[in-house]
Amino acid sequence: MITNQKLTRLLFLFPLGLILSCHQKTEKVFEENAVKTVAVANKNFAPSIKDSISGTYISKTEDCNISLTISKDKKDYKYTFTTPNRSLKGKAIFSKSNSGEKYISLEGIQWDEYEGDISNEDNSDSDNSKDLEIPIGIDALYIKDTLTIQNYGNAMNSYTKISECGLKYIQLIKANS
Repeated sequence: MITNQKLTRLLFLFPLGLILSCHQKTEKVFEENAVKTVAVANKNFAPSIKDSISGTYISKTEDCNISLTISKDKKDYKYTFTTPNRSLKGKAIFSKSNSGEKYISLEGIQWDEYEGDISNEDNSDSDNSKDLEIPIGIDALYIKDTLTIQNYGNAMNSYTKISECGLKYIQLIKANS
């Protein structure tokens, strides 16, 4: 009987010990990541010299001939976006999400196609696609030397941002300077 009580306590305490162990490891990871985060003022992200965004980014995929050049002009960042069919220039805005992900927004680039949320399309008698405003501005996730753009949506939210490239995720990698 005594051994059953000890076994029951052990079975109860073992999962508790695992939970506490995992919790301590999680706290350690958060502490290590907290040291690496960048201070953000007004939710704008200003890259440091070590984390410089300026440069030319190109797609390494043969069937996706896109380049993006980002340069600093006084205190603002500018971009030149080039495909075989167009060359666009505008302002680049940096931001950082609450979870720490870094983004760059290319202002002024109109999406090529946008049908919006098409999940309720069968319930509608009128053609609402003519009423939809095509979004302007393309966001890219910024990690180290790579910008990633989600180029098109899915069956529920149909859009294409850059029709010159058929990839779902366009990765632009910084060229060595």
